[in-house]
Amino acid sequence: MTTRRTILKRTAGAVAAAMIAGTASAQEVTLNLHQFLPAQANVPTHILDVWIEDVEEASDGRIEINHFPSMQLGGTPPELMDQAIDGVADIVWTVVGYTPGRFPQTEVFELPFMVEDARAGSYAYWKMFEEHMQDADFEGVKILGTWVHGPGVFHTNEPVQQPSDLQGMKIRGGSRLVNDLLTRVGAESIGLPVPAIPEALSKGVIDGTTIPWEVTPSIKVPELVSNHTEFEGPALYTLTFVLAMNEDKFEAMPEDLQQILMEQSGLEFSVFAGGTMADYDEPARQIAVDMGNNIITVSDTSEWESLARPIYESWVADMDSRGIDGQALIDQARALMDEYQASN
Repeated sequence: MTTRRTILKRTAGAVAAAMIAGTASAQEVTLNLHQFLPAQANVPTHILDVWIEDVEEASDGRIEINHFPSMQLGGTPPELMDQAIDGVADIVWTVVGYTPGRFPQTEVFELPFMVEDARAGSYAYWKMFEEHMQDADFEGVKILGTWVHGPGVFHTNEPVQQPSDLQGMKIRGGSRLVNDLLTRVGAESIGLPVPAIPEALSKGVIDGTTIPWEVTPSIKVPELVSNHTEFEGPALYTLTFVLAMNEDKFEAMPEDLQQILMEQSGLEFSVFAGGTMADYDEPARQIAVDMGNNIITVSDTSEWESLARPIYESWVADMDSRGIDGQALIDQARALMDEYQASN
């Protein structure tokens, strides 16, 4: 005969089991995000941490994301994509150009004087990623976001007004196409990830660097060089970024959590990320202004752009050799950027 005490025991046990199950489901998935910038830099603070918070909130805490800045999980920035593919990290944010030529179609947005607006460029990048890149360049990895930064700028120890001013200078280039341009003007291009720039500048390993304004405060560039050269109109260059996830980790998630993750990612997030980077260019630029640094604005870019034309021709030929219609990518990227500008 079932006694009242037995019923109470069974009820208590059921409640306890339900509480344990509820605790377990509260954090069904824990993900590690790895990237190369210090935690206080703009991208970690204003993009990645915001995205993490949005994902955790949308999932009611069922997804937890741990953020590891400054390569805290080991390795070097050029290894980040492979860390995502191999599962060393669940999610990475990285510069695509850290592995030159490996993701060729993304380079359409890295061509000199190609992108003027980071939001438009990031919009076009995601659209073209979905159409051309996800099953080609990025096969084997889950891409959550694609974006470009604001205009690339020269930061140098001597003033740069015209291409000939770069003759003989050692300049850190952000991508292989930037390095191509530097070589054509007689500079020596030096490949370095962003975190290595301060030491290279302070030790005279390089005479300058190409990076957008927004990242300069976090690596103290305005304190290390006093000349900055920016361009009116289309940017000297932009770099392409991805937020990439281990494919197996994504597929192992419950379907509803996969959906939540992607709802917080994709096109809208990519435009937000690129636009946010660009928005932080002006406050960073103001730091250099307040320090009394020399800021040169090139309004007539015709000489620079004429030097860039052979880079377009060479890039299209390279794409053609890979079975990719490079000119079609250029035309589509421009059309999509115009489409974004027309609707915003």
